[in-house]
Amino acid sequence: MSKDLIPPAFGSLGNGAANGFGVGLGSSSSAMAGLTGPGTQPVDEDGQVLDYMEMPREMATFDPPIAPEPEDTEGMLEGKARMELILDALRAYRVGNDATEIDISDLEAQDLGLVNQLLGEGEVSLVFSDRLQAQESVLAGVWRVLHYRADGTLERDCVEIGDFPNMLRKDTFAMAREKVADLDESLPQGVFNAPSLLVELQDKQAHYKPGDPVHSINLTLLPQTEEDLGYLTAKLGKGSTIILSRGYGNCRVSSTGTRNVWWVQYYNSQDAIILNSLEVIDIPEVVAAAQEDIEDSAERLDEILSLYRPEAGELS
Repeated sequence: MSKDLIPPAFGSLGNGAANGFGVGLGSSSSAMAGLTGPGTQPVDEDGQVLDYMEMPREMATFDPPIAPEPEDTEGMLEGKARMELILDALRAYRVGNDATEIDISDLEAQDLGLVNQLLGEGEVSLVFSDRLQAQESVLAGVWRVLHYRADGTLERDCVEIGDFPNMLRKDTFAMAREKVADLDESLPQGVFNAPSLLVELQDKQAHYKPGDPVHSINLTLLPQTEEDLGYLTAKLGKGSTIILSRGYGNCRVSSTGTRNVWWVQYYNSQDAIILNSLEVIDIPEVVAAAQEDIEDSAERLDEILSLYRPEAGELS
């Protein structure tokens, strides 16, 4: 497959600034902006200056795809037909079920180009080892999923309709440890708080069942040495799934080598971590689309596809 037929998000999973729309300010707000914020307050008597935490500055909102004119899509029957199948799957889908897969590997270049253009690029990207990449479209709950062979060539190109791609539930922890590793009798030098956190994780992970509420440990609020974090990482192991969400700032979610345990890290626009946490859950909430998102996507897609439906009801 030509690389220009693959969505641009694939291969660009970095921690750069979020893509999206900045929140504008009116004239009155602009006047107030000069009265507050870093550098606007007087220096304390002891010479200290208020140090403000840099927070995310951009928020991604729904950006409708630039749909081609109907006359420019003549002959793209298969591309339109697959988009109608995606719409049917959205209408039928219920959160909690397996995602519906629609294979588009066989589409000709012009039909595939139409699908790419209508799906666009959304907020969430994920990579599973070197065998799978997925990108949420601008329609929440509609995922473009690329499967690769061991030699790096594309094996299958499909669209999945669901709260998240099937591989997240089926493959992420397929080779993971079943429980949190035990503590060492003699702790490495510099490790102080990690042991108590691991005991907490052992208890929560051992009793976790799918559907249970998330148990989150906010490491940002706890005193942690570099050795503590290194010990936690070593005991939990390294996972195979990395997820980036750009809904508000950047969020990086990484699976560990222990079932149902994830690292969840939020970055500001300067790529500095502002929240570092461990979560015990099957699928982190920041990744999954809600039922109302799915239903909203169905309405939006129906609106888009109405441009290409002749009054006679036959695809042109």
